[in-house]
Amino acid sequence: MEKPRTLEPEQWELWDSWMQAQRLLARELDRGLQRDHGISKAEFSVLVTLHRTAGGRMRVTELAESLAWEKSRVAHQLTRMENRELVDRTEDRSGRRIGVGLTAKGRSAVENAILGHADNIRRYFFETLTPEQAAAIHAWSRQVAARIEARSGADADQPAV
Repeated sequence: MEKPRTLEPEQWELWDSWMQAQRLLARELDRGLQRDHGISKAEFSVLVTLHRTAGGRMRVTELAESLAWEKSRVAHQLTRMENRELVDRTEDRSGRRIGVGLTAKGRSAVENAILGHADNIRRYFFETLTPEQAAAIHAWSRQVAARIEARSGADADQPAV
């Protein structure tokens, strides 16, 4: 196993700047969704995921997997969204809630929010990037994701101790 090493001061500065930019960007995008469309980031995530599926419906377990959320978090979120008439849930014969879909109100909310959210992403992220910076960020992001996914896959193959 490789011995842990610290970062150089300029690396710490880059890391801190990137983390601050990421926090501020996320905060601004979240505020825009709430202010302009009356939905939270979590609600937007659920609505967009359902909107992208054929028919706007899916199993609750599939929704949890696609969002990488715990089932309990999804259940609580869906209850709040059902109370706001953004989604409806279907039950199996035993009364267990197994499916979820967009209501007309939910479909309208997500379609409006997608456009506003895209405008905010463009304003706060893309408008400040040169094409070269965008290409570098894109390549780097894919590289980081691939490295972490490969590592996660390797960790999954290791026997439990």
